[in-house]
Amino acid sequence: MSASGGTKAIVAALAANLAIAAAKFVAFLFSGSSSMLAESVHSVADSGNQGLLLLGGKRAQREATPQHPFGYGRERYIYAFLVSIVLFSVGGMFAIYEGYEKIKHPHEITDWYWPIGVLVFAIIAEAFSFRTAIKESNALRGKLTWTQFVRRAKAPELPVVLLEDLGALVGLILALCGVSLALATGNGVWDGIGTLCIGVLLIVIAVVLAAETKSLLLGEAAGTEEVEKIKAALVDGDVVTRIIHMRTLHLGPEELLVAAKIAVQHEDTAADVAAAIDAAESRIREAVPIARVIYLEPDIYDESLATGAAGDKTPGGSGH
Repeated sequence: MSASGGTKAIVAALAANLAIAAAKFVAFLFSGSSSMLAESVHSVADSGNQGLLLLGGKRAQREATPQHPFGYGRERYIYAFLVSIVLFSVGGMFAIYEGYEKIKHPHEITDWYWPIGVLVFAIIAEAFSFRTAIKESNALRGKLTWTQFVRRAKAPELPVVLLEDLGALVGLILALCGVSLALATGNGVWDGIGTLCIGVLLIVIAVVLAAETKSLLLGEAAGTEEVEKIKAALVDGDVVTRIIHMRTLHLGPEELLVAAKIAVQHEDTAADVAAAIDAAESRIREAVPIARVIYLEPDIYDESLATGAAGDKTPGGSGH
C-alpha cells in the first residue's frame, strides 16, 4: 500500500461525515431523538478520526533524524490507534450513556420527518463513502478475504475507514429502526434501545481496531509472500550459500527492515563477500521494493552446529 494509499477513501469519508453530522444535528434539534444525537456525535467523532488519519499520514513522511534514525513511518500506526480510542470514548460510551438516559426518561419524537429524512440521506452518503473504501481496498487485497485484509494490512488507513464506514452504515440502520419503532408505537424507549445498540456496535469496532493497530505498533514482520521473495533473493548459490537466520520488521507501512545472517564459503575473500552482500541487497530491493533498511552478517556455516537457533525459521540453520 503506497504512502497515499487510502487517501481518497479518507477524504470521501471525511466529506460524507461532515455533511451527515450537520444534517443529524439539525434533525435532533427538531425531533429530540436520542438516536439522532448519538449518530450526530458518532459522525463528528468519525470526522475527527479521518482528520487524525490524514495528519498521521502527513507526519509519517518526515525525514529521518539522528534521534529517530529509522524515520517516522510508525506514526501512522499511532494515529490509527488514537482513532480507536476516540471511537470508543466519544462515539461508543456517549451513545450508551444517551441510550440509557432515553430509556430511563423516554419522550415522544416530534417532527418525525426530520430524523427519517436525514437518516435516509445519511445512509446514501455513507454508502457512497463505503463504496469508495471498498474500491480502494479491492486494488490492494488481491485474493485475501475481507477479514484477512483487515488483519494483515500493514497500512492502517483503509482497514480503519472500512470498519468505520461499516459501523456507520449499520448504526444508521439501527437508528432508523429505533426511530421507526418509536414512531409506530408512540414509545420513546425504542429510540433509546436503538441508541444503546449503536453504542455497543461502536465499542466492538473500536476494540477490533485497537487490537489490530496495537499489533502494528508492537512491530510486525513482513508477510509470508514478502519473506519468501527475500529468501529467494538472498541466496545466489555461489558466495551466499544459505540463510542461517533472518528477521524482518515493518518500520512503517512502506518501509521494511531486513536483518539476516548468511553463510559464505571458507575460501571467499573479504572483497568477494562484500561484493556478494551488495549484490544480495540489490536483489532484495528489486524483489521487495519496501525493503529499504538491510543488514546482512556473513558467517561460516557449520553443519555440526546446526541445532537451530532460537526463533530460526530456516531448517538446520546455524553458524558460528
